[in-house]
Amino acid sequence: MNVNPPVFSKTDSIKFFRTLTKRVNDYFKDNNLKKTGNWKLHLKTIIMFSLYLAPYFVLLTLHLPVWAQLLLTIVMGVGMAGIGMNVMHDANHGSYSSKNWLNKIMGGSMYLLAGNVNNWQVQHNVLHHTYTNIHGHDEDLEAGRIIRFSKSADWMWIHKFQHYYSIFLYGLLTFNWAITTDIKQMRRYIKRGLSYGKFQSPVKQWTILAVTKIIYVSVWLVLPMALGITWWKVLIGFFVMHYVAGLILSIVFQLAHIVEETDNPLPNELGEMENTWAIHQLYTTANFAPKNRFVNWFTGGLNHQIEHHIFPNISHVHYRKIAEIVKQTASEHNLPYHEFKTMSAAVAAHFKHLKELGMKPALN
Repeated sequence: MNVNPPVFSKTDSIKFFRTLTKRVNDYFKDNNLKKTGNWKLHLKTIIMFSLYLAPYFVLLTLHLPVWAQLLLTIVMGVGMAGIGMNVMHDANHGSYSSKNWLNKIMGGSMYLLAGNVNNWQVQHNVLHHTYTNIHGHDEDLEAGRIIRFSKSADWMWIHKFQHYYSIFLYGLLTFNWAITTDIKQMRRYIKRGLSYGKFQSPVKQWTILAVTKIIYVSVWLVLPMALGITWWKVLIGFFVMHYVAGLILSIVFQLAHIVEETDNPLPNELGEMENTWAIHQLYTTANFAPKNRFVNWFTGGLNHQIEHHIFPNISHVHYRKIAEIVKQTASEHNLPYHEFKTMSAAVAAHFKHLKELGMKPALN
């Protein structure tokens, strides 16, 4: 990753962001709404935590056939992804509630997903949201060397097949959080002095990481074995749960950024970006299935990525409404608004783009 961050243009001659911000603020004022979550989000929180935790307690207390145990671990994976997209995500953006203490508690659900709050906030809130789709700065474009998400990334012969094998690797996202990712990220972020808010001492950061990992392993692996569940069943169930969650989370993210329609702009020789930050988000982000109420509900509004990227501090429960404002304002200013009408169209576009990125680059 590059150390020196690019600088966005400060010149918004068309006044896009000013106009858009005023219109969105007027929407909340005219409708007497808070920008944070409401009862709909609170109800969904209960549902997602129930999907995640209720099967776990059933598995600990009842003797079930193997097929039923496997089914429950799949449900847990769905709930795990649901918590990540609906609860943890909003909370760590400060949009779950107007109360900071509640955002911190709900944001801490990241530890239930085997991740680390500080690492996630740096990677997502700081690097991804600021430098969206900029190679060398947005870590969400990095998948080791095995998948090529940008034309600026190095090419290897194996990338010719990435549109086939990538789907199998996507499911390892949260499993990697549990094992290696957090350690590598924390070492890297501390070295670079990166933080979201006040920088915590390295000792405190490493202590929190160690303690939360020990608790996580104790709850999800040690406890079931101690209660008599066969070790191989525990390990398989743990892997299946994480694989389902990782697959869902990875695909939802890829559909919003890794498609041909979105750009991967790079800074010029002086480290300057062509557009302002807000306009940059329009070029690098895409929505999908905007009219599908289930997709919008389950993904925590992440199918409205454009709205989320421009207004990350607004809860996802409002995205469907403010999307009309964003789309209209972008059109009036002759700016792009990338949108796939269905999720299947977005999935097809993503893997088509992976195939294109996997082709050997032509020599200059």
